[in-house]
Amino acid sequence: MKSILLAVTLMVGFVPGAQAEAIERACLRSDRNGANRALCGCIQDVADLTLTARDQKLAASFFSDPQKAQDIRQSDRRTHERFWERYKEFGAAAKEYCR
Repeated sequence: MKSILLAVTLMVGFVPGAQAEAIERACLRSDRNGANRALCGCIQDVADLTLTARDQKLAASFFSDPQKAQDIRQSDRRTHERFWERYKEFGAAAKEYCR
């Protein structure tokens, strides 16, 4: 059900208000192959639907500091564990919808 809702929302172009677009900006600034406005914008759309603004800020920091992602993934802190679960869901959704 969650996947269907996400797909429908993306198809109709839902744009939440007042999002920081942190992930889109970090994506565009990255040196990754294939990073372009369309792809980064799609990834941001998925982030807006699956991550809080705080989660997005943290996830955007991974573009410039990949070790930070590894540290959080391996952390024993409960808040990091919960974030990582949300982040994995975001990643899977972005992969599916932004190909």
